Amino acid sequence: MKVELARELLLNHLGTVTRVSSTRSAVQALSGVYMDARSDGVELRATDMEIGLRVPIEAEVTREGFVVLPGRLLLDVVRSLGGERVTLEHRTSEQDVEVVAGHATFHIRTLRSEDFPPFPDPSSTAAVSVPVDAFVATILRVARSASRDETRPVLTGILVSASERELRMVATDSYRLSVKETALDEPLAGGFEANVPARALQELARIAQQELPEGVSVGVGENQVIFHAGGMVLSSRLIEGQFPNYQQLLPETYEHELRMESSEIADVVRRVSILAQKNAPLRLAFTDGELTVSAQTPDVGEARETLPVPFKGEPLEIGFNPEFLRDGLESVESDELVMKLISPLRPGLIEAGDDSGFRYLIMPIRLNV
Repeated sequence: MKVELARELLLNHLGTVTRVSSTRSAVQALSGVYMDARSDGVELRATDMEIGLRVPIEAEVTREGFVVLPGRLLLDVVRSLGGERVTLEHRTSEQDVEVVAGHATFHIRTLRSEDFPPFPDPSSTAAVSVPVDAFVATILRVARSASRDETRPVLTGILVSASERELRMVATDSYRLSVKETALDEPLAGGFEANVPARALQELARIAQQELPEGVSVGVGENQVIFHAGGMVLSSRLIEGQFPNYQQLLPETYEHELRMESSEIADVVRRVSILAQKNAPLRLAFTDGELTVSAQTPDVGEARETLPVPFKGEPLEIGFNPEFLRDGLESVESDELVMKLISPLRPGLIEAGDDSGFRYLIMPIRLNV
């Protein structure tokens, strides 16, 4: 293998694929980047056995071939180089790759290519094309609510479903629940439902925002999903197990529905949360026409701020995890939001004030008087 390509282009694409490579596996090849040089260019591949990514790069290929190189090391080397072009040549007898740019030369030992796993065939599943803007926006609204607790793997995913005119994503960590339903301008040619690891969808959103493709093609198989975005192909295993019936978690009625300015309440919560440390709750005290947001941490300090709200009835004080509440408020895109409450021990709901289809259910924290 011998190729020459633009250094900046290689650097950018290496930065993308190395985020997918494994940092914890005992198999060295999984920490590497697979370079496949063919007559029409170079393809970079990386995987951690859960997510796989294939990225094509324009290159002048003098000699075809493939090789696996340590991903982070190669990224550091290319980042350090000067000049506009870089040449990589596989030296079979030395079991390394010679990297040359300007007056600099590096020799990087290769990893065992036979240990690098095969990738799924992108054409093996029927695909549905989804508008990229709608897909990315929906991911960004719900991804924060997915669990990071690997002991409950079913909650580490995002339930993605698409029908003729609607894209829906749902995520929950059992403390909060995000639902985003996005209406589509054009009907889809098919539909699907799958529990996809949140990390895979967040990586896809990052790639799509960088590459700006017109659409995302989604192919769902028996135990995997394959996304096409521009020339890139991202594959991921699907999460096994029954995703919670989120409809049953949403209360049917609420005692209070308060319409508020999104930025105002978000700014207040963000400021007061600074003093909610060491697992201290954020307190929301509602009285006629007013909301007082407060926090107190022993040996640190306290904060409170009041703002007008259309509240009527008996006073109500409810506590929330400050980070979870901030996440919900910051995920609302509309200028106004609706906060729905029942009682201090029942979950609260935050909805977008328009018809954008975003809902965020958050469990309360029991307050000590």
